[in-house]
Amino acid sequence: MDSVFDELYSKYHHDIFQFLFYMVKNREQAEDLVQEVYIRVLKSYKQFEGKSSEKTWLFSIARNVAIDSFRKQKGWKQRIMEKFDWSTQQVKDDNPIPEEIALRKEEYQLIYKCLDHCTVDQKMVVIMRYIQDLSIAETAETLGWTESKVKTTQHRALKVLKKEMAEMMEKEGTDIEKVRVER
Repeated sequence: MDSVFDELYSKYHHDIFQFLFYMVKNREQAEDLVQEVYIRVLKSYKQFEGKSSEKTWLFSIARNVAIDSFRKQKGWKQRIMEKFDWSTQQVKDDNPIPEEIALRKEEYQLIYKCLDHCTVDQKMVVIMRYIQDLSIAETAETLGWTESKVKTTQHRALKVLKKEMAEMMEKEGTDIEKVRVER
């Protein structure tokens, strides 16, 4: 079990942390929740039947840990609506030019701000699909939904993001054509 646990941890801990960070928007809390995920993994690995991939199983556990955390917090709905901590965001690219870095950072920040206008379900789908790069099937399996529900939720989330981005950019006087949300 130790080698299996070590392998699961080394393969997925960054993705699980990132998912939880985007959900709770607090580094320390996300670190605590990652620990809770792996505690649950240790306790329940024997029941893992292999019907899904280990990655989707871990994300299902992470989702449940995040929801449990929201339930435990006072005013969890209000917590969900808070803005992300922008000081910890990093642009990942091998050799972008400085202008590209600045533009991408602005685009990412705009998208993250607009995520606050999505429902919790929409936010989870966007994070899993676009940040964690899970497929529609993996996202459906992780959330315990049908693929159709994931597609519908994703479509609605992208609609909200596009609308909010257009409104924010209009307020800031930014060219709407420069920033786009792709499916």
